[in-house]
Amino acid sequence: MSELPQLISDLALILIVAGVTTIIFKRLKQPLVLGYILAGFLAGPHMPYMPSVEEHESIEVWSQIGVIFLMFSLGLEFSFKKILKGGASPIIAAFFIMTSMWGIGCGAGYLLGWTPINCMFVGGMLAMSSTTIIYKAFDDMGLMSRRFASKVMSVLILEDILGIVVMVLLSAVAVSNKLEGAELIASLLKLGFFLLLWFLVGMWIIPTFLHRNRSFINKETLVIVSIGLCFLMVVVADSVGYSTALGAFVMGSILAETLEAERIDSAISSIKDLFGAIFFVSVGMMVSPADLLTHWLPILVLVCAILLGQAVFGTMGYLLSGSSRSDALMSGFSMAQIGEFAFIIAALGESLKVTESFLMPIVVAVSIITTFLTPYMIKLAEALRGKQGVKGKEPGMKDEEGRRNERRVKSKASYSPISGFLRKIFLQTIVYGVLCIAVISLLFVSLLVACRHVFGHWVGNAVCGVLVLLLLAPLLRPIIMKNNMSREANLLRSRGTLGSLLVHFTIFVRFVLATNIVYYVLNFLSPYRWYWHVLASVVIVLLIVRSRWIRKVSMRMETTFMENLTRRENTGPAYARQLRGRDLHIARLSLPEGSTWGGRTLAQLGIGGRTGVHVAAILRDHHRLNVPGGSTMLFPHDILEVVGDDERIEHFRQRLNTDVEHPRQEDDGNLMQLMCIQVGAKSSLVGSLIKDSGIRDQYHCMVVGFESKSGNMHVAGADFEIRTGDKLWLAGGSAELMKLKKVLS
Repeated sequence: MSELPQLISDLALILIVAGVTTIIFKRLKQPLVLGYILAGFLAGPHMPYMPSVEEHESIEVWSQIGVIFLMFSLGLEFSFKKILKGGASPIIAAFFIMTSMWGIGCGAGYLLGWTPINCMFVGGMLAMSSTTIIYKAFDDMGLMSRRFASKVMSVLILEDILGIVVMVLLSAVAVSNKLEGAELIASLLKLGFFLLLWFLVGMWIIPTFLHRNRSFINKETLVIVSIGLCFLMVVVADSVGYSTALGAFVMGSILAETLEAERIDSAISSIKDLFGAIFFVSVGMMVSPADLLTHWLPILVLVCAILLGQAVFGTMGYLLSGSSRSDALMSGFSMAQIGEFAFIIAALGESLKVTESFLMPIVVAVSIITTFLTPYMIKLAEALRGKQGVKGKEPGMKDEEGRRNERRVKSKASYSPISGFLRKIFLQTIVYGVLCIAVISLLFVSLLVACRHVFGHWVGNAVCGVLVLLLLAPLLRPIIMKNNMSREANLLRSRGTLGSLLVHFTIFVRFVLATNIVYYVLNFLSPYRWYWHVLASVVIVLLIVRSRWIRKVSMRMETTFMENLTRRENTGPAYARQLRGRDLHIARLSLPEGSTWGGRTLAQLGIGGRTGVHVAAILRDHHRLNVPGGSTMLFPHDILEVVGDDERIEHFRQRLNTDVEHPRQEDDGNLMQLMCIQVGAKSSLVGSLIKDSGIRDQYHCMVVGFESKSGNMHVAGADFEIRTGDKLWLAGGSAELMKLKKVLS
């Protein structure tokens, strides 16, 4: 018999321990994250009284997969598109919170007597909260449908993106002891380039592929395809130097704009729960009582700094971004922890040999403690909110949506066609410029080598150059021609010579830019002098502008992208846009399996009258039922789109998850049984046909068959006549069979 791999034994241990602890925490009505952390401590190397995990490296790999799945699921719910719709609010909150917490971390390190470089790294660790921990805490506590949760997630995603910039900044300071502005700007530009490229290419290819093959993709195929795409983006992100979590989130945000988003989220939920549990168990395995005792003072100082800093400056950051006092309080308190990025920054300091070795165990202990306290900080915020009598919208205080509407009105009143025109030109140039750079880089790295290998050096260069220019043509034309006849451009032309000159000047600048792109390709591949390349570049760009075929291809590409970007919105609730600026929002909630609401109509449930929310639509498989009537029946796994404020939606969610019949053992004494009953001479059913006997309708039993004199059983049809002495085999509940036996015998 082959030896059992140690990984299987380790997984058996941590999953059994996690299962027991989560059941206990469920009974105690505590968040599951805490149960997972406790399970990790019990199964970890620092608990001598229990068996412990031996292959820590394998468990660490599984925990990284858990982070990938958690971030992928987060991307499915909070895409880049939702973050962009928030405007400047999440940017203001993220920047204020990160700079404030960085300052608090540096100050705490200074008070503890640490070196300046250690203080800088500790500040970077405290600057970012844990996206995965907060997401899991919100999910466990049923807060994902609350309005403040989406704001928190937007800020957390921005923090994760800016975390890459923080790491570049710390590396530069650690190596050269000074901040290189050029390196920081280059890092920001590189990050923006890849994020924009991934989003543009992903939104053009992936939704189109899924939409065209929708009829061939069942649940099993959808799981394979979506997880495959997720890990593909993880590999791509890692290959260019970014975190795997960022790659998973990017792919989730792309798939979030497809019609299959809900199906994907539902299909991978069990996988996410499994690997997510292993991630949090692995976090608990790092708890070391010895480290807690050795470094108790810095651990206590940093824990207090995080809790108080996020409670004060986190709340202030959301207030500055336009959130109401209620949402700001809940948002700030929920971010009072550090997570995976703190470990990465601590490891970076150790690899650069600029930080002390004691920082890593301190950060691990602080992360564990603050993670453990996260649910209680959220509950504390709710208690403070209740004591202050704060509601979703406060008297004398405009909510952020109202302020946004007011800004829209002001912007319309002060609308300038010049700024609008230049903004569109700048955006289109950046977008298509990024795509051009990506096409040139990719083909020069891959296609050029293949062409030279097949055709030789110069002929291969020529073949590659033709192919590159053909692919660039639909991207170069919009740079020059797009928005030249837009409403803003026509308004500028109508205002006189200066406006017309501005339009023509931008066309000339964009023409020069497109010519330079073509010139770079020719100059890289061609052996001729530079002036021939300039002349050829001008001619090629003119041909691209004049070509109707290229114009048609370019417009088709842009139409496909916009359809993919808006397909889910167009098939979704358009009425959601009308709720902006009001104290209402839309939440999507799934009807649980075993819900007592299943099989009942909306009129019978009286949802609107009892909970104050309105069911605006029901999503069932691929079908959407808008504005369902009172006679509409609900079924398990239906997704309900409900409209209401935070309090009513939360009350509705609690009712939805409470009215559930959990599976139970059939021990009520009325199990389904099979019984043979002989018909007596005095039975009232003698001479009756089975269909008229009332055995099924009145006694809720079923005649399976009758037994002949030879002992064989035969099927009894509906027209079978019951006679004295017949042996009938009947199926039914034990209580019903006993009643029927009295009648028959």
